[in-house]
Amino acid sequence: MGDKTSILLSDVSIDGEIIEKDKIIIDAKINGDVKAEDIITHSKSNIIGNIKSKFASLGGKLKGNVSSDTTSIKKTADIEGVLDQKTLSIQEGAQLKIKTETHK
Repeated sequence: MGDKTSILLSDVSIDGEIIEKDKIIIDAKINGDVKAEDIITHSKSNIIGNIKSKFASLGGKLKGNVSSDTTSIKKTADIEGVLDQKTLSIQEGAQLKIKTETHK
């Protein structure tokens, strides 16, 4: 049995914390923190809250802090907050108002 993936589409709106053991793909509006092993956000996502994961691929709106081993920011991202990670990659075109700290 492989890892499972939860998907929240753009017509979903959630108030509260989300905890997923494996992988979550978000294209929804979330007002609350998100914790998962692997978090992927798409261009329609709008998250107000913090993200905690091993791998974060961010492509939507985020107002909050990110704590992740690997953070990948896509060109569709609009992020405001503090990023804390081991490795960071940013595509050209992303809109960022961030502070970032890379740890070992």
